[in-house]
Amino acid sequence: MWRPDFGHVEARTARLKGYHRAMCILSNHYRGTAGRPGLVLGLDLGGSCLGRAFRIEAAAAEAVMRQLYEREMLTGVYDPRFVPVTLDDGRRVAAWAFIAQRRHPQYFRAADTAEAARLVRQGVGIAGSSRDYLAATVEQLRELGIRRGTLHRLLARVDRND
Repeated sequence: MWRPDFGHVEARTARLKGYHRAMCILSNHYRGTAGRPGLVLGLDLGGSCLGRAFRIEAAAAEAVMRQLYEREMLTGVYDPRFVPVTLDDGRRVAAWAFIAQRRHPQYFRAADTAEAARLVRQGVGIAGSSRDYLAATVEQLRELGIRRGTLHRLLARVDRND
């Protein structure tokens, strides 16, 4: 959402129904290691969420999808698929998204936020810290007009170190 890593001709706010954004993926590469995993985002079942939809040139679609697949599917933790989203101008379009696979060993569901906060605090991988990843996401949410929510509360808990 905040670092697409590919060229695009349009970026719009979009709503996805049926899934919510959650720190539900144990990261053992980009934002953690096998011995000290961090957490990263996944689209998990239920609810809805606002995000960004990026329109790319048709001629670039295959290359961009391949690039994203190679980046996101190191361990097969996601189910990449097209999902319907509603753009901020009312258009409904298909967007390619990576849905968390709940049966994958890297899927994480904490009973409370204490364990999630611990994982975010400890996670540092080749792309940086899980905490910085979460903070960048929260900042992007603020830019979308979302000032409070689960991820905001998790970041506050991480920073309080409780």
